Amino acid sequence: MWQNVALVLMGLGMLALIGWASQAFFANSEIPLVVRIAVGAIGAGILILIGVAIKDRIKKAKTEDFKEVER
Repeated sequence: MWQNVALVLMGLGMLALIGWASQAFFANSEIPLVVRIAVGAIGAGILILIGVAIKDRIKKAKTEDFKEVER
C-alpha cells in the first residue's frame, strides 16, 4: 500500500517538474519556433508510443494463459 502511495507521489512530482520545464521551454521566445514545434512533436510521438505499448500490454495480460501458475 505504501509503495503505491510513494510511486504516485513520485509520479506527481515528476509530472509537475516536467510541466514546469515544458512551460519554460515553450514560452521562451529566444528559442526558434521551429525547434519548439519539433520538440513538441517528438514529445507527442513518445507519449503516443508509450500509450500504445501500455494498451498492448494490458490487452496481452488479459489473454495470457499460464498453465503452471495457480491463482
